[in-house]
Amino acid sequence: MRALIQRVQQAKVVVNEQTVAEIQHGLLVFIGIAKTDSLDIAQKLLDKVFKYRIFEDQNGKMGWNVSQAQGNVLLVSQFTLMANTQKGLRPDFGPAMPPSEAKQLYDALVNYAHQNYSGVQTGIFGADMKVHLINDGPVTFNLEYNEL
Repeated sequence: MRALIQRVQQAKVVVNEQTVAEIQHGLLVFIGIAKTDSLDIAQKLLDKVFKYRIFEDQNGKMGWNVSQAQGNVLLVSQFTLMANTQKGLRPDFGPAMPPSEAKQLYDALVNYAHQNYSGVQTGIFGADMKVHLINDGPVTFNLEYNEL
């Protein structure tokens, strides 16, 4: 499972010209789900996202996590994060979990997020989403969790 996280001043998701989610100050988190992922893996990765210290603390260092910085989180499913790009000029989506299974896992992850963290918004799984953001920094990290 992969999470591409971006520290943002603001972010929103638009579907069919309607804003379906929007945050000010926080993290935009793109989630990629692999065939081998499980709810346990998803929960561990999300916990890491919420604990990851990439916001400025009182000393001007990256010492605070999103909660300490009083930020929000926007979760967006993005299967393209799981593409194998090592060969050729076309991405191979073979490592990605099939959509029906991925939706179940993503929905369970969203449910876990709402139960354990405040300030969580989400995009719509499988929708043609337009994601608008103002990256703060820019600050972007790729987090992975692999259970071997």
